[in-house]
Amino acid sequence: MKTFFLTIWSGYVRLTARWPSIGSIAPFIPLIAAWWIITELQIFPRVFLPGPVDVVRSFGTLVYTGILPEYLQDSMVRLVVGAFWGIVLGIPLGIFIGLSPRAHTVLWPPLLFFQAIGDIAWLPILVIWFGYGLTTMTVIIVYTVIFPVVLNTVLGVRSTSITLHRAALSLGASRARLLWEVVLPGALPNIITGLRNGLGYGWRALIATEIIVGTSGIGFLMFDARRGGSLVEVLLGMIILGILWYIVDAWILAPLERATGQRWGLVTQ
Repeated sequence: MKTFFLTIWSGYVRLTARWPSIGSIAPFIPLIAAWWIITELQIFPRVFLPGPVDVVRSFGTLVYTGILPEYLQDSMVRLVVGAFWGIVLGIPLGIFIGLSPRAHTVLWPPLLFFQAIGDIAWLPILVIWFGYGLTTMTVIIVYTVIFPVVLNTVLGVRSTSITLHRAALSLGASRARLLWEVVLPGALPNIITGLRNGLGYGWRALIATEIIVGTSGIGFLMFDARRGGSLVEVLLGMIILGILWYIVDAWILAPLERATGQRWGLVTQ
């Protein structure tokens, strides 16, 4: 029996080495199989736990009617807009706080204070100010993304060796060149980590906001399905969310973080 499992495992390793994408899909196969078996055995009524086939049918119907592509586009646009402003504002602010002891003294306590206030807690105020629209969702995403970006950028800037600063200045480097050629490269691994964490939090905040105040998007699709008693569409929305974030994180953000770490000697393998 042990030899049998070792043979299967070695075959799996060879297969994933040749086609890495299979390695990303394979861990989900037992979960889907267990889900299918449970629903086929009717341990729970279908109305409470639809099966994988039901979800696939719902996916095809929503794609054919155009609802799913439209809602997915709305969610992605909101995430991109909010994440863009969170990054544009967060990285310079983090560099400023990291380089200036006075700025760190003044701004660090408010950052920690507001970080402790959940993004959803701002929704009642934002709805009164901006209504049920893109502005409210954008502010929520910016608010969620900016803290991991700022905090990790500050950590990266302050972790840069002071010896490198002094060496660059002694060689005649200007403040601008010091920032561009010493501070930013040294802080880049931490900045990428902040982006990865911030986008993950922003994605979850977006879905929660769409559920509460949205009129479109994947979160709204799930909430609207719940009101109609359709757990199939709720499960479909959850699966879409997981797949999208897995693709973004595993295929884009994680390799980028690993590459920057290897570039600056923070990863040994």
